[in-house]
Amino acid sequence: MHVIALFGPTGVGKTAVAIALAERLRGRGENPLAVSADALQVYRGLETITGAATAAEQERLEHRLLSFVDPAATFSAGDFAARAHAEIDRALAAGRRPIVVGGTGLYLQAALTDLELRPPPDPAIRERVEAQLAAHGPEALHAELARRAPAVAEGIEPRDRTRVARALELLEMEEDPAPAGADSRLWTARPRHPTLLCGLTMKREALYERIDARVDAMVAAGALEEVRAADAAGASRTARAALGFEELLRGDVDAMKRRTRNYAKRQLTWLRRLPNTHLIDVTTGSPALASERIAHILAARPVGGPSSRRE
Repeated sequence: MHVIALFGPTGVGKTAVAIALAERLRGRGENPLAVSADALQVYRGLETITGAATAAEQERLEHRLLSFVDPAATFSAGDFAARAHAEIDRALAAGRRPIVVGGTGLYLQAALTDLELRPPPDPAIRERVEAQLAAHGPEALHAELARRAPAVAEGIEPRDRTRVARALELLEMEEDPAPAGADSRLWTARPRHPTLLCGLTMKREALYERIDARVDAMVAAGALEEVRAADAAGASRTARAALGFEELLRGDVDAMKRRTRNYAKRQLTWLRRLPNTHLIDVTTGSPALASERIAHILAARPVGGPSSRRE
């Protein structure tokens, strides 16, 4: 049985397509479940700002690996990989179809492959970098990174706390901080199970409109209260990487929209470089139509090697 992996930029409608696909698969006698591959939806209490599947959506499709990490805790792709592998393996052993739904490229790859991950930092190094981050902010540390490893800094946003800190940790460990996961070695590892990878795309202008409306809806639904509560509870560096976390704490909704649009642009670029992927444009089509296309691809897909085309 193939694993189905759905990837796409934030706001493109991955959850809606996954639910529509699950309903179609159930009509064929299958019993699917979703496995989230999102670096921030793992955090409990940040469901609104991270766009995690709602309770109503989870009633329509069972989701795993959502809201199980305390926001004060740090969490990594290595931590996630072991859990994702276990969820996918258990589903397949039970005859269930896993639908891996991802917005974080590294986490999607970690779920589907045996990803080569960097060693964790010495606790003293992490503590030192965390203290510098708290004292000076991510922009100051990004400036230091630009001085020490300009090529690496060029690919990291100055306010990306997680990636800036991790790059400096690797430098302190005398490791090469150049990206070694989702951006530079795309899918060089064979998937652990036969996998159909489907990328949801959308024309940029339409996606940006959806993102702006989505941010407004998040704020109306209580995203500001979420981040204030997480901040008061001592949210970790990795939890604070949620899109809009720092911006909402500053009361800058427009900055949250800009950051989210920039992130979505990078996701689209990454997705379009991803080999062995069926790209499905959902600019005008409904989730039901996208699910029909995916089901058609799945039915026609040979058990053997991967294929790639645009739908």
